Amino acid sequence: MSNHLKSADAGKYLFPLVIIGTMFFAIGFALGINSYLIPLLEKELSISSGESYLVLAATFSAFLIFGYPASLVINRIGYKKTMALSFLLFAIGFYLYIPSAKAESLSLFLVASFISGMGNTFLQATVNPYVTILGPLESAARRISFMGIANKLAWPIAPLFLSLVIGKEVSDVVLGDTMLPFTIIISVFLLLGVMAFFAPLPEVKAVGEDEESAGDCPYAANKTSVWQFPHLLLGVLALFLYVGVETISLGTLVDYANYQGLPNPELYAWIGPIGLVIGYICGIILIPKYISQSKALVICAVLALAGSFMVIFAPGAFSIYFVAVIALGSSLMWPALWPLAMTDLGRFTKAGSSLMVIAIVGGALIPTAYGFLKDAIGAQSAYWICVPCFMYILYYALKGHKIRTGA
Repeated sequence: MSNHLKSADAGKYLFPLVIIGTMFFAIGFALGINSYLIPLLEKELSISSGESYLVLAATFSAFLIFGYPASLVINRIGYKKTMALSFLLFAIGFYLYIPSAKAESLSLFLVASFISGMGNTFLQATVNPYVTILGPLESAARRISFMGIANKLAWPIAPLFLSLVIGKEVSDVVLGDTMLPFTIIISVFLLLGVMAFFAPLPEVKAVGEDEESAGDCPYAANKTSVWQFPHLLLGVLALFLYVGVETISLGTLVDYANYQGLPNPELYAWIGPIGLVIGYICGIILIPKYISQSKALVICAVLALAGSFMVIFAPGAFSIYFVAVIALGSSLMWPALWPLAMTDLGRFTKAGSSLMVIAIVGGALIPTAYGFLKDAIGAQSAYWICVPCFMYILYYALKGHKIRTGA
C-alpha cells in the first residue's frame, strides 16, 4: 500500500488512528509510572537519586536490546499482532512490580521495569512507523502530533492515578500501597492487548518497502544496507538525545518538586505535559500548511535551549515552571525527527525504524546521568545536561537532515 493516500480515503483511516492513539496513551501511562516510583523508591529503599533513576534506565535499556528484534517480529507477524504481544509484555512487567514491592528489592523493580520496557519497545516499534506511513509523509508530523497529545497527557495521569487509588501523598506512601493500583493496571493492559489483536487495523507499507517495488524509491534503489543513509544515522543520534532530554522534562518533575520542598509534588507532573500539548496543538495547526517539519524542528530546538537556561538560572522553586518551556520545545521534535530521518528509506523502512526505536535508549542513559549529576551538583544545576543535547538537535534541523538531499 502506498503511503500517499488520497484525501477521499482519509475517513477510512480515522478509526485506526483512534486505536493507535489509545496505544500512544498506554505508552505514556506506562512511562509516567516511573515518575511516581523514582521518589518513592529513593525514600523507601534509602537509595541515592542516581540509583532511583535506574528504574528509568531499566525501562529504556530494553530499546537497545530489543529494538532490532522488534523489527524482525513485525516482519514475521505484522503490526497488529506485534501490538497485542507488546501489551502482554507490559502486563508481565507490571505484575512483577507486586512481588518487588513485597520484597522491597531494587533489583526486582529493575527487572520488572526492564520487562515493561520490552513491551514499550515492541509497541513503539509498531505504532510510530505505522502512523508515519498511514498518510502522506509531508503531513506525518501532524498525525504524530495528535498521537503525542494522547501520549503526553498520559504521563501525569499515571502518578495522579496511583495517588488517587492509594489515597496518600507521595511522602506518606509505602511500597505495599502500590499493589492495588498495579493490579488494576495489569487488567487494563491485558484488555488493551485483546483489543489490539481483534482491531480492524490495515497492514500498511511505505513506498518501496517491498523488494519488488523498490524502484518506487530511487534514492534507496542502489543501497545495500541501512547504514548507507547518513540522514537516518544522524537522525538516530538526534532522537537518542531528544528522548533523553524530553524524559528529563517529564520524569523529573515530581522528584524536582519534592527536592524543592513543594506541597503535593505529584501535582507538578502536569507542568511538562502542558507545554508538550500546547506544542502539539501548534503542530497540528501549522504543519505542513504554514511551516515545514524541518522549520518546526529549528524553532523547537531554540525554544528548548532557552527553557533549559531558564530552569538553570531562575530562582529556586520558581524554576520548576520553566520545565514547561523545555517541554514546549521538545513537543514537535519527535513528530519532526521521525519523518525527516525515515524519508526515502524504501525497502529499508522497517530496518530504519528499528534503529530509531533503539535510539529511544537515550531515555535510559541521559536521565540516569541527570540523577547522578543531581547527587553531585544539585537538581537545578543538573539541568545543564539538556544544553548540548538541544544544540545537536538544532544542528540536525539546520543541516543534518539535508545530507540526503545533497547526495
